[in-house]
Amino acid sequence: MNNIDIVFINPGAMKAVYQELGTEISAIEPPSLAALFATYVRKKGASVAIIDAPALNLDPLQVAERLVKDYNPKLIVMVVYGFQPSASTQNMPAASQTCREIKKQNPQAQILITGTHIAALPKQTLEEEDVDFVCTQEGPQTIWGVYECLQNGRNDFDRVPSLLYKKEGRIVSNPKGPLLENLTEAMPGGAWDLLPMEKYRAHNWHCFERIEERMPYASLHTSLGCPYRCSFCCINAPFGGSSYRLWKPEAVIKEIDILVNRYGVKNIKFVDEMFVLNRRHVMDICDLLIERNYGLNIWAYARVDTVKDAFLDRLNRAGIRWLALGIESGSKHVRDGVDKGRFGAEDILRVVKNIQNAGINVIGNYIFGLPDDTYETMQQTLDLALEARCEFANFYCAMAYPGSKLYQMALENSWDLPENWIGYSQHSYETMPLRTDTLTAAEVLAFRDQAFHTYFSDPDYLLLAEKKFGTQVVDHIKEMNKIQLQRKIVEEALICSKI
Repeated sequence: MNNIDIVFINPGAMKAVYQELGTEISAIEPPSLAALFATYVRKKGASVAIIDAPALNLDPLQVAERLVKDYNPKLIVMVVYGFQPSASTQNMPAASQTCREIKKQNPQAQILITGTHIAALPKQTLEEEDVDFVCTQEGPQTIWGVYECLQNGRNDFDRVPSLLYKKEGRIVSNPKGPLLENLTEAMPGGAWDLLPMEKYRAHNWHCFERIEERMPYASLHTSLGCPYRCSFCCINAPFGGSSYRLWKPEAVIKEIDILVNRYGVKNIKFVDEMFVLNRRHVMDICDLLIERNYGLNIWAYARVDTVKDAFLDRLNRAGIRWLALGIESGSKHVRDGVDKGRFGAEDILRVVKNIQNAGINVIGNYIFGLPDDTYETMQQTLDLALEARCEFANFYCAMAYPGSKLYQMALENSWDLPENWIGYSQHSYETMPLRTDTLTAAEVLAFRDQAFHTYFSDPDYLLLAEKKFGTQVVDHIKEMNKIQLQRKIVEEALICSKI
């Protein structure tokens, strides 16, 4: 057994979250924030390990058994972040069960839990979960503060910033501390040596240009937070509001050097909620990548109104092969309702074509069931997707994620929410999106699922895919499109309609 100071755990359950998509289609992504937190405490002198349950295919009991067998940590940190910006909540069932199993194996284990969902609902998390400490903000300083207390045999947890815990049966909430100011100094890169780097796999679409080369894969941050306030997003919950901090480009490229030269990584995701935003930051990173000429396959997030024509050539030459655009809706009225209405359909189509003409692929992100949506506006969204003809498209349902404005709206209006946290997974059997004024949750979900199959069977789209990526990718898309997700609320609505 290794005596380790802090063990970070990335919980997860691929089958529950993705159904059949988890077998081959979805990515297996490294826990980039757990890796950064590990670097933070390592720099301060702690010994560290990471257990990545999804990558190692470990269930909660197996995670607990590995902790007992291989480690004797002073502190266990459950890091519950999602691999898409708003997907922390869907990992809570796995995190919850893992905590229970750990406590069964060792009732004296000290568990701290952190993540987007936790920062949004800290008191509820402490009351419901089998944990000792809850982090109410981004994590690193709180983790270190709790560890120092445990290491020194102290119980003066009142000095630890951004911490919620129980003392003599009552909940104590410490004041929130400042966010990390110098990310480059505090967390210069992820602790990749603690992860099973050979296990990670890129999304299927990310590798359409080389579909048989989805591994190895890595995801890393060049920034934290987002300056925007979209009502459906909870990304800023751990930061206490809109926040945007950057790593220095030199630190980003140093991390990429390690990933390429030590682990043979070619497929990379920039995890930033908004990579294409700060001109100098983006251009400096691109210039450093162009100098190295690694032949990378990178994807990153952008907004329609942040992608400038002057960026595109350098993005392409740097190896940015995909940009993910938050298009959301085909109706400007609906986009206005969620603070995304600065641009119209013509602007969207123009930006998509400009990106494609620069040799970069586009993945369009669309949302059905936003508060002002009707059947007609959802059809407008599908029509826009078909007209834009991005190289790939994600179709989501509006979900009231804890930490988002939609969650508060749902509570204030007594809208039905999922019965359990797995119901916030976009692809799960239990998923339950928001209803609108005119549509039930089941109607929104049924429309979304049909829209997915309509898009990926569209002859014009398949022709585009064949011209750009070849027949092997078209065959792959057709196989993907055969997967029919099972949906509880749609099944129940269908049964009721027949009674």
